[in-house]
Amino acid sequence: MNIVISNQSGVPIYEQIKEQIKKAILSGELTENAPLPSLRQLARDLQVSLVTTTRAYSELELEGFVRTMPGKGAYVKKINDVLIRDKYLKETEKALAAAVQLGKLAGLSVYDLHKILDEIERTEQ
Repeated sequence: MNIVISNQSGVPIYEQIKEQIKKAILSGELTENAPLPSLRQLARDLQVSLVTTTRAYSELELEGFVRTMPGKGAYVKKINDVLIRDKYLKETEKALAAAVQLGKLAGLSVYDLHKILDEIERTEQ
């Protein structure tokens, strides 16, 4: 697993770490029971504070992606695909609702929004 952080990004470093680990788990790069680097080792490798890596791991644990065993480290948990899908579905619905509201303010029709969504989907492939 290769984590790349950017100090120039508007995204907090702990969030960058968390999202990259989460992506590695969801893609299967990190599998169930795989150990994660120790908090101190990851902080050293990325040249960030221990507080930063601790926060990233804590949030991953709260979101159900890892489990921490005191004195033994952090490990990837078994992912419940249904729960993960539901979580992302809710986030998608929230983002689309916000997009619809902005579209209405801009005077866009549902057809215009569909065209924009289709174009985004095409460019993401």
